[in-house]
Amino acid sequence: MKEITIWHNPKCSKSREAMSILEQNDCEVYIVKYLETSPTKDEITTALTMLGMNPKELMRTKEDIYKELNLKDEYDYDKLVDAMALYPKLIERPVIFKGDRAIIGRPTDKIAKFINE
Repeated sequence: MKEITIWHNPKCSKSREAMSILEQNDCEVYIVKYLETSPTKDEITTALTMLGMNPKELMRTKEDIYKELNLKDEYDYDKLVDAMALYPKLIERPVIFKGDRAIIGRPTDKIAKFINE
């Protein structure tokens, strides 16, 4: 059985679709409802390393809080990670972890390939 962790938002259709794909592929899934239990700065930093991304690539830039915090012109790594830790709604979803790798599960058709590699 494949052990998978997902940063999941049950209200998000893509996140629910990802959960369905994981279940169909016989995965043992550890669910982190990241809007209820916000990832720490260290967890976000680790996720960014696993994803091979910078903080802006993991952010939902259309969220109101992104605009309110004026993050469009912010490029300081720590400030961006701090913002995601404080406002987890900024984190793109779903994030799926397997071993030492991770992906953002959008589009969802790449999830099955990732978990079966």
